Amino acid sequence: MLFDISPILANMALDGMEILLKGRFKERKVNLIRYADDFVVTAETREIAEEVRVTIENFLSERGLTLSEEKTKVIHINDGFDFLSWNFRKYGSKMLIKPSKKSIDSVTHAISEIIKNAKGWSQEQLINRLNPIILGWTLYHRNVVSAAIFGKLNHIVWGMLWHWAKRRHPDKGKYWIVRKYWHSISTSNWVFTSFTSTLRLFTHTKIKRHVLIKMESNPFLDHEYFSKRYSDDTSKLTKIPFSYTVP
Repeated sequence: MLFDISPILANMALDGMEILLKGRFKERKVNLIRYADDFVVTAETREIAEEVRVTIENFLSERGLTLSEEKTKVIHINDGFDFLSWNFRKYGSKMLIKPSKKSIDSVTHAISEIIKNAKGWSQEQLINRLNPIILGWTLYHRNVVSAAIFGKLNHIVWGMLWHWAKRRHPDKGKYWIVRKYWHSISTSNWVFTSFTSTLRLFTHTKIKRHVLIKMESNPFLDHEYFSKRYSDDTSKLTKIPFSYTVP
């Protein structure tokens, strides 16, 4: 079994950065948010942010590291920034977190490539390849402002599937194609389904705001508390083999 230890090494190398910033900028409301080697620092003014940047550069140089010139930016929250595949931006007085454009483009491209290469596949094979991608991506983004984007992606994927179906049957009319691949299930129409598999829509994953874990809870003792944190969607992760990693 192989393990990626790069996040561990990154945490070890950057350990102490938060303590340094808290000590040096104690009275100036500087905050650090870090995940492995990705981090964001917030400050009240551009001048303080630039000073923080120099401090971090010195901290890293002592460890033989440098900031990425491409990724390192000092930017106003009203212009927004991307972090961990999300876009953080303030609209007027409201702060919104949405899936980043890069993440949206990435999942769209992944689905597009699968459909383009699936001309000889059965509908069931195609559905079984797409469902893990859609489920994994939406579970990652369901805690932020994603409802409108989920709906838009439903429409984009439907268009891709329509072209896939027409390409398979160039001599058939559109009504024949619709009857073959799309059906009504209960109160839902235009369901892309076969006898054994049904395509999962992006909007099948419901938006669920993140609730912080109670710090006093122990995952080895408080089984009931932690089991309630997982929805039905999350339980399906153990049933579907993932073939796509959210960027």
